Amino acid sequence: MKKLSYLFEIGLLLFALSCTSDKSKEFGTEISADIEQIKTGKKIFEQQCSTCHNFNENAIGPNLSGLTRQIETEWIKKFIKNPAEIIAAEDERAVRLLSVYKSEMPGFPNFSDSDLNSILSYLHTFETLPIEILGDTTSNLIPEKIQDSGIMVELEFFAQLPASDTMPALAKMTKMEPIPGTTRLMINDQRIGMYELVDQKPELYLNLLEQRPAMVSKPGWATGLGSFTFHPKFQENGLFYTAHTEPGGTQASDFGYTDSLKVFMQWVLTEWKADSPNSKVFQGTSREILRFNNSSQAHGMQELTFNPNSKEGDPDFGLLYIGYGDGGTVENRFANVSNHGGSGVYSSILRIDPSGNNGVNGKYGIPEINPFAGDPEKAGEVLAYGFRNPNRIFWDENGTLYATDIGQHSIEEINLIEPGKFYGWPIREGRFMINPFGSFRTLYPLPKDDAEKGVTYPLIQLEHDETVAVFAGYFMPEGQLKGKLLFGDIPTGRLFFADLSQKPTPEVKSLKVHFEGKDMTMEELVGGRVDLKFGIDSEKQVYIMSKNQGNIYKIIGTQ
Repeated sequence: MKKLSYLFEIGLLLFALSCTSDKSKEFGTEISADIEQIKTGKKIFEQQCSTCHNFNENAIGPNLSGLTRQIETEWIKKFIKNPAEIIAAEDERAVRLLSVYKSEMPGFPNFSDSDLNSILSYLHTFETLPIEILGDTTSNLIPEKIQDSGIMVELEFFAQLPASDTMPALAKMTKMEPIPGTTRLMINDQRIGMYELVDQKPELYLNLLEQRPAMVSKPGWATGLGSFTFHPKFQENGLFYTAHTEPGGTQASDFGYTDSLKVFMQWVLTEWKADSPNSKVFQGTSREILRFNNSSQAHGMQELTFNPNSKEGDPDFGLLYIGYGDGGTVENRFANVSNHGGSGVYSSILRIDPSGNNGVNGKYGIPEINPFAGDPEKAGEVLAYGFRNPNRIFWDENGTLYATDIGQHSIEEINLIEPGKFYGWPIREGRFMINPFGSFRTLYPLPKDDAEKGVTYPLIQLEHDETVAVFAGYFMPEGQLKGKLLFGDIPTGRLFFADLSQKPTPEVKSLKVHFEGKDMTMEELVGGRVDLKFGIDSEKQVYIMSKNQGNIYKIIGTQ
């Protein structure tokens, strides 16, 4: 009972906060962030507190998230040591706690100053809960519904990947793009490696599973060979890049998080150098560039790409863009890993120089043009941050950069990307507030002080009654949809388009497909869950792909 009473009362200081603390003051700035001190505090907390308290929700005792950011540090320490003395002195906060909870907490006089400082350091690693909730808006968040355009894209069957499993999804492609400067069309299967489509037939170019036996593509989702991209000068230097998953703990990582959270998987960025760029089967060398710890199978290294508009001599020519999500850390209730203010690499679009050596492990470079390059308090690799799952990074013909971001339970986003900007996750989902320590299924209106958070909001936001997992395709090269972005919903294959140059908010409309003389939906075409992806060839023709049967369809027109 002693431990329960102690932490119950400490946790209840959160209740008193809204009435007694000075909200204009920043608390906890003097608390040490020394990693060894945090580890010691974690050990004490787990021994003395964890049976009754956590940082996710009220349990036997209250949620302690944000305590050190809401109450004076010295007051917390004194209250832990001798609450009776503070109550006897008729301290307003202590008396209020006693009147509400009817029992006096026993003191912990044997806690040393070092013990108290360690506990506070550990508590301080957890962010503050929103105190003022402005009203639940969990249904009909976006009243305006997407209208059907009446336009149909006409498809013809183009190719099929070999089945890599006996049950749908039979093949797990995520990307199909040409090698720069050639007509060679490359496509991946997450379970196997990379194919080249030769006369519309797949020929295995890189057997990644053979090259990297530790690669895993289960339990599914975005695991395995998640993305690939070829260097813009591949024909000269033979370089290309892949992102794949291996089990947690396979090797030491370059980027990780608190050791309180299990490492479920690791994402690995590899550079490959082909001996002969024209070879139909890869032969050459490879090197690992980066390895990231991931707390789940989701939201890892979903995108690798180079700016296709960049020419030799341009500032970002040859710089590799990486989309990296929150790694499941927020759903595992470690929101601080994503809510890093630019000091971390998770939930970010990264930009690195594969030919450099001033990165954390000496195997890549941090470009001088990056917004946080040279700032010791920031991660120099970060271009922009605040994304749950930035699964597609793309440019229009004018060089404007965009990214799609898959939401939690309510909102999907298409964002216009600007260097150094914060895009909201995990405290925002779309243009709504989310409590990363509470229910992810509940969103709230933006608070009055929203501008202080410095959030850049999406160009397009879509509610989950329209699409549950957004994935961007490409800008259409001709016809009624010329210049419009084609995108869609991964599970259902529902198709949309928008003119991203439209101000202030692009209008989104839906599309259907026409195949072999029939009008239909993508679900009808593939016979179930679509698992939608898009591809493009050297002529800028756009393709629609479905993992269901491993089929690839070419868009041959609109009607």
